[in-house]
Amino acid sequence: MPRMNGSEPRIEIFRPFGEAFELMKKILFQPFDLKKWLVIGFAAWLANLGGGGGGFNYRYNRREEMQKVNEALSQIPHSILVTGICVLICFVLVLIVLFAWLRARGCFMFIDCIAKNRGAIAEPWRDFRKQGNSYFLFSLLIGFAFLIFAALLSLPFMLPIIRGVTFLHIHDVYLISTIVAWAFVVILLVLALSLIANFMVPVMYRQQCRASKAFGIVVRLIAAYPGEILLYGLFLIVLALATAIVACVAACATCCIAAIPYIGTVILLPVFALLRSFSLLFLRQFGSDYDVWATFMPPEFLPILSSETPMPPPPTSSLNPPAEPPSSPAA
Repeated sequence: MPRMNGSEPRIEIFRPFGEAFELMKKILFQPFDLKKWLVIGFAAWLANLGGGGGGFNYRYNRREEMQKVNEALSQIPHSILVTGICVLICFVLVLIVLFAWLRARGCFMFIDCIAKNRGAIAEPWRDFRKQGNSYFLFSLLIGFAFLIFAALLSLPFMLPIIRGVTFLHIHDVYLISTIVAWAFVVILLVLALSLIANFMVPVMYRQQCRASKAFGIVVRLIAAYPGEILLYGLFLIVLALATAIVACVAACATCCIAAIPYIGTVILLPVFALLRSFSLLFLRQFGSDYDVWATFMPPEFLPILSSETPMPPPPTSSLNPPAEPPSSPAA
């Protein structure tokens, strides 16, 4: 972000969050419209498709059940079993790609619903087709590169495991330390990529650019304001933990109905709208190039968003008092 005349924007964390809360109330409750709620909920569900848990894992804890599964698999011919596994893997990969594409398109739809205070699906789906597809392809490329990097990074502790158990007993300290280091690096990289992705979609929405350009813009922004964005990222982690607690409570209170895909997103839509509004309002502080309301703002948002980002006062010298206003010339 360029600095003009030695001044720079004052970046805050809690003020945008408070504004996001007011914005969420304005969008969802003032007035309450069930149809609009369901449409925005569908866009939010697409934007988070595959990103959260909606199913339940059934664990075979009993030995008899595992034995029955092994006996059933042993009766299947080897060629059919291998073919079935390959087909299943291909099917899962197709689903992952499909979900990634729908999620990329849904991110822009959800931002459009928040920015324009409307429940719309078809129009933002068409308007942001290029940006959504670009973000989808970029996400696939980053995901593939991340898997390769994680696999290469795991070689220091995978090689001892491949060599045998005896080697592991001798070098157990080395193994544990390399696994801990691997997990730390992978988690740190996942958090960094998630933060960049959190900014990329609003930048693409505002500037109508492709993913590669938005990635460069976001990286330069983070490099210019590392402290402020680090605080934002830490606050997001706290909000994510709070969201997980709220989701668990909602699932228990609704007898696991909130764990059903789409229905859970509709029930927790205020949380999703609050988090998305918060990211948009935080980015808005860096200037009009990052403001999704720079070209259009719904009139009902004006009381919340009309205030400008506060700027630091220019430095003044205590030795030089302010000049008196010039007196009017005598008649």
